[in-house]
Amino acid sequence: MTRRRALSVFVTAGFALPSLAADQGPDTLRGHLEVTAKGPALKTTQGLVLLEGDEPTLAVLRDSRLTGADFEIRGRRVSPALFRVDPIHTKALFVHRNGRKLLVSYWCDVCYIRTYSPGKCWCCQEETKLDLIDPAAIDPSEEQQAPSK
Repeated sequence: MTRRRALSVFVTAGFALPSLAADQGPDTLRGHLEVTAKGPALKTTQGLVLLEGDEPTLAVLRDSRLTGADFEIRGRRVSPALFRVDPIHTKALFVHRNGRKLLVSYWCDVCYIRTYSPGKCWCCQEETKLDLIDPAAIDPSEEQQAPSK
């Protein structure tokens, strides 16, 4: 009987611990976006922090239109000098401008298609334009919305 209880507690604890870790929200990092020889980085009050992430996220971080911007990023701190940005589909990249927190997005004026990394529109192949928007303006059920002005 004692072994069953011990095993039960052990198994229960094994399942509870990962769920506690998963409940913790992402870290945030804020600073000015720079592109260095080692890759994209944020210049923070504590120093330069290199950024890593999936390819669409790195495309945003390398976008010259955003260089020097006051950036806020969600993800996980790997070390004091390295931060892993959450995947692009989580919408983890923001710019602070004029006291407002704006989501980084890209808009095709021809097809009215919004994307979250720079490049050519998947439909017409025209280059998408940087379009910083209020995060509340995005309806999760409808990704195609008019650009902000």
